[in-house]
Amino acid sequence: MHTLFDDRTARIKRSFTTRRVRADHLRTLDAEATDLRPGDLVLAKITGLGQHRRIELPDGRRAHLYPGDEVLLACGARYAPDQFEADCPASVGPAHLAAAGGVAGVVCESHDRMRSATAIEILGAVCDGPGRRLTLRDYAISPHCALPTSSRPAVVVVCGTSMNAGKTFTAASWARGFALGGHTVAAVKLTGTGAGGDLWQFKDAGAHWAADFTDAGFATTYRAQLEDILAAHRTLIRAATTRGAEVVVVEIADGLAQSETAALLRSAEFRREISGVLFAAADSLGAGAGVNWLRAAGHNVLGVSGVLTRSPLAMRETRELTEAPCLTAQDLSDPGIARSLAGLGADAAASAVATDPVVADPVVAERACAA
Repeated sequence: MHTLFDDRTARIKRSFTTRRVRADHLRTLDAEATDLRPGDLVLAKITGLGQHRRIELPDGRRAHLYPGDEVLLACGARYAPDQFEADCPASVGPAHLAAAGGVAGVVCESHDRMRSATAIEILGAVCDGPGRRLTLRDYAISPHCALPTSSRPAVVVVCGTSMNAGKTFTAASWARGFALGGHTVAAVKLTGTGAGGDLWQFKDAGAHWAADFTDAGFATTYRAQLEDILAAHRTLIRAATTRGAEVVVVEIADGLAQSETAALLRSAEFRREISGVLFAAADSLGAGAGVNWLRAAGHNVLGVSGVLTRSPLAMRETRELTEAPCLTAQDLSDPGIARSLAGLGADAAASAVATDPVVADPVVAERACAA
């Protein structure tokens, strides 16, 4: 067991995934750790630059990396069809920076447009003064925070076909619609790989509070157990409620073919906790398949959005395939439409939907004005 001196910890580049960890707890290093687990904190040295040449710091700044830099990371697996698949490292030694948000993993597959993963050497598991190993779970939001007497917020979900289907932009646009309508809105990224970009986007859109699975003790949710993800969902919704949220927009990462996403959306417990689902897709056929999948799983599909809404023709195809409203980001940012979709009633803004040439979906207009 080695002592971490203050001058050394001051030079370490801390990653976003470790932002909740107290700096004064980083006291010792187990340089012989052989049983690393997801969420464990490790100190690593950059040994070769590859795909990730910068690391996201706790405040969101992306710091340039140099060979020899020491970085504080959290162990985890990664699932990203457009980038890397990685396993959780088991011990000290060679590994990879599997995500710029600060995930130490061992890359096993990569997209052909990716450069080689940035190489690291895990120097040891980070421990406190007495030598107890530190893990993200130690710093997670308490699942037992006291709830206010006010009613539980409405909880709505955004999921999609895959990475880059437009889920985060859809969720942020919907959150903006609620905020512009005067609601206190929270936004939660429930699954995925630790990174701050989505949280900053939610806050920029007007979310009163934004959090993700790292706040519940995960570096990533790939290969996490369903019961643990459900527990994280309960914790984050509870935390949003204590902060006065009237509406919570929950984004689920990746696509319906991803194992944790599929298990979560098939869960009867999860389905009971939400009001409905907005589905993001890049094309009409993907939208049709996804909407059918969700309906077969018992979900209330509120509409379709995402990348396909850049094309009026794709939107028309989607409406014909799904018989569901097809909503652009501008639609979702309209307070009347945002409220109507979530079943919160409509206001005067909804009446503008039928006549606004930009908001041209007649199904949207009908839903908004009928609420």
